[in-house]
Amino acid sequence: MAVGERRILVDVAGQWLGLYEGARLLQRHAVSTGLNGVGECLGSGCTPRGLHRVRLKIGADCPVGTVFRGRRPTGEIYSEALAAAHPERDWILTRILWLTGCEPGFNRGGKVDTLRRFIYIHGAPESEPLGVPRSHGCIRLHSAALIELFEQTPRGAWVEIRG
Repeated sequence: MAVGERRILVDVAGQWLGLYEGARLLQRHAVSTGLNGVGECLGSGCTPRGLHRVRLKIGADCPVGTVFRGRRPTGEIYSEALAAAHPERDWILTRILWLTGCEPGFNRGGKVDTLRRFIYIHGAPESEPLGVPRSHGCIRLHSAALIELFEQTPRGAWVEIRG
């Protein structure tokens, strides 16, 4: 990592995320990580550890509450009525920072590949609690915090997930 470069640190134990520029903390937000804890295996529902990069930034011009499926906007805007009509959905809202692992054999390649596991930093409904593990492996934030993070995080930024 270059001196002064922007990077994200996710602390799974503390359920928070920080955006740093060098050693200086720019933002800190409560998050929700994997309900099943930490781990790298495909299908585990765990949040992968280690060094990653932001591979893609998705949804830059979408309205707050935009619903994504397969990384594409559905045309829906999240509401309690929509949630009641689709209680089975894992809501991915507002923006997506899609992560790719950087450590071959640990979080990159084969059955441990973060990118192929579709692990994101993404928005969650305001009704979803943060500060407690509840996701299917992704890192969730509420929309206002996610937009702030999204706008200040460059594509390719380092993301370290500590378990």
